[in-house]
Amino acid sequence: MARTNRVDVRERIKTNARSVYERILKSQKPSMASPVRSLANVRYTAKKGHFEMLGKTKVRTLTVGTVKTFAQTLKMMALSKELIDTDDMATKREAYYISKNWGKAGFAEQSESDTIMDDVEAMFGVNREQLKFIPEEKGGDVAGQLIVIDRDASGNRLRIDCTRFGSGAYSIPIDVEHLEFQSKAKFILAIETAGMFQRLVKYDYWRTTDCILISMGGVPTRACRRFIRRLGDRLRIPVYAFVDGDPYGYFNIYRTLKAGSGNAAHLNAFFCVPQASFLGVTPQDIKDYDLPTHPLKEVDIKRAKDALKNDPFVRHHKAWQEAINQMLKMAVRVEQQAFAKHGLDSW
Repeated sequence: MARTNRVDVRERIKTNARSVYERILKSQKPSMASPVRSLANVRYTAKKGHFEMLGKTKVRTLTVGTVKTFAQTLKMMALSKELIDTDDMATKREAYYISKNWGKAGFAEQSESDTIMDDVEAMFGVNREQLKFIPEEKGGDVAGQLIVIDRDASGNRLRIDCTRFGSGAYSIPIDVEHLEFQSKAKFILAIETAGMFQRLVKYDYWRTTDCILISMGGVPTRACRRFIRRLGDRLRIPVYAFVDGDPYGYFNIYRTLKAGSGNAAHLNAFFCVPQASFLGVTPQDIKDYDLPTHPLKEVDIKRAKDALKNDPFVRHHKAWQEAINQMLKMAVRVEQQAFAKHGLDSW
């Protein structure tokens, strides 16, 4: 992954802030522009395999109505520069609490600070880790035929054997760029639910099939997606995603893993796994294997219809359109664990 060093990021922040300052001195309204972060501003091509950002931008001009968000953006940039200068870092939650010292520019909810942080990230075309902000959520769990080579705080190399965690697993760190890998595995299986991951670990599925198991724990974090991407590229082996048979599993989890998201389209080239193949439960599986189901909820129906209408990935793949329409017609969803109907030893 191409990395922008901390000096570059700091200089970008200083240049942007200087531009705002100079316009104010000239009695001109300062403005800041960032890409529109949504599916409406991305395109999907099978050749590249991930969402690419189009040219739509949103411009935030200093006015009476935008003064608070404008100030919050500048304060977030200043916080990032301070963290870079001191080689420190802050979690997204800590950044929210730090804002409580910003007077009227403080955030009422963390969702507000997260949005501004994402705007700053997109504005400079870097990831939040380069801005020295880190998420609270873990990156995912790994078990199976893999040696991860990491380094401790003193710089010493550590060989981590993912076959030797007993009933536990190796936790993917927040920053995975420095990791090295050794493996003779035949494929990587990324799994939506922690429960399914634990079952496969318990019965040494990775040993009998010579694979690497990764628990995504729902929508995979950036660290998890980057880990899988680097692992797949390094080992040159297939990547399969095993998710539930519902719109959330199909698009929030599988599509995000494979093609990225509209919200982070400026980084999708690095935080997605184009080689990932779908291995989840399909509407046709319900018929073929007589699986138990649950009725679609209103949110499921809305998510499915939105995907048909607005998702560039779905619009590109006719097979996905057919699957969604079949699911809507059947009006049911199905979980990974539904196969347990036929016995736990039939997996």
